[in-house]
Amino acid sequence: MIPVIALIGRPNVGKSTLFNVFTRSRDAIVANEPGLTRDRQYGVGERAGKTFIVVDTGGLSGEKQDLDDLMARQTRLAMEEADEIVFLVDAQDGLTNGDRLIADLVRKSGKSCHLVVNKVDGINPDQAQSDFYALGFNHVQSISAAHRKSTSALLDDLLAPYPEAEEQQGPRAGPLIAVIGRPNVGKSTLINRLVGEERVVAFDQPGTTRDTIEVPFERHGKPYTLIDTAGVRRRGKVRAAIEKFSVIKALEAIEKSQVVILVIDAREGLTDQDLTLLGYVLNSGRALVIAVNKWDGLDVEQREQNRSTLERRLSFAPFAARHFISAMHGTGVGELMSSVDQAYASAYRDLNTRYLTDLLEEAVFKHNPPLHHGRRVKLRYAHQGGRNPPVIVIHGNQTQHLPDAYLRYLTNFFITKLKLKGTPLRIELKAGKNPFAGKKSAKKRK
Repeated sequence: MIPVIALIGRPNVGKSTLFNVFTRSRDAIVANEPGLTRDRQYGVGERAGKTFIVVDTGGLSGEKQDLDDLMARQTRLAMEEADEIVFLVDAQDGLTNGDRLIADLVRKSGKSCHLVVNKVDGINPDQAQSDFYALGFNHVQSISAAHRKSTSALLDDLLAPYPEAEEQQGPRAGPLIAVIGRPNVGKSTLINRLVGEERVVAFDQPGTTRDTIEVPFERHGKPYTLIDTAGVRRRGKVRAAIEKFSVIKALEAIEKSQVVILVIDAREGLTDQDLTLLGYVLNSGRALVIAVNKWDGLDVEQREQNRSTLERRLSFAPFAARHFISAMHGTGVGELMSSVDQAYASAYRDLNTRYLTDLLEEAVFKHNPPLHHGRRVKLRYAHQGGRNPPVIVIHGNQTQHLPDAYLRYLTNFFITKLKLKGTPLRIELKAGKNPFAGKKSAKKRK
């Protein structure tokens, strides 16, 4: 299980700052876009082998007349989604009536809650906490989110009850595939088509799927498990109680999966909600295949226009295969699964150190790294640092000075030479001496 942590409190108590601290391992905030629930931001963090989802909420004034407005309802949904609640208060302001009313809201949720006293800079932590014990919570901690003081200890306490995520199985187990997309794009219909029977309910009505559903099956003797996810709705649309977990479940499915199929409605084209989900998949590093569904419902002119628009707007994800399909009639579905197999194999491929180093030398020979203050950045050797996505670690001197443009060149070079399909590739740079230096020459002398 991936734990979900909700941050709540009055405005300007430091929720967004703490959100950024907790999600520092991720560059993007995936929900600060149209497509996920208004006034909630979703992000992913990782610490000590544990992955977690953190939810930032809009500030509650704590005034009684405001506790029933839309923002308060969204905060309630965040608390219901959460496994752990972080209730932030401001040490500089002291205990307020607003804090007391929010505390009552938290107690009614029945969830595990950590009362966190923020902004304790220049204040004795014990003194800062003393007033807030009156709220009656067992867990009271003091931090400074802005200066990252005691935030690691807080996160360790929040994650202590949860085990480390189990290592995903390699290619022998078959891929775990998350099928994601907006409501009514045909996710459940596609799964039923792949499985060959009606395993999940598929109606022509948005919101039919209310939870993630795992569907194991075999195709041509190969094992697979498909994950059907609830559709992610537009801003302000997640109001019904049956839909409140859809966003969290979709994000958990992506984190859990090894390959993601993003289903897009050909009639509507690529929307902001699609791009939000796509951005999350890219930041998670998952292998990706894009299925443009309901293609049979377009005429020739519409197809050409949609194809051109998709190619242009998806230029930042060139590794992902695009398939134009009809889940209802089965058109193009076989080719879709071939791309899933390729993406899965590429994501878990073993990369030989000697071969990677040879490729690095070839890349440098064709295009030397730029000079930094008159000195050439030297790249010496490379080895594999991880899978799903593949990680290539490059060692050298002054590697911290390599510009982003050269890193993009190296990434594209390795993807092309290694013939990786359907998976992103990450490059990590290490500065230091080559531990293998001299071994090659020693062998020659022998």
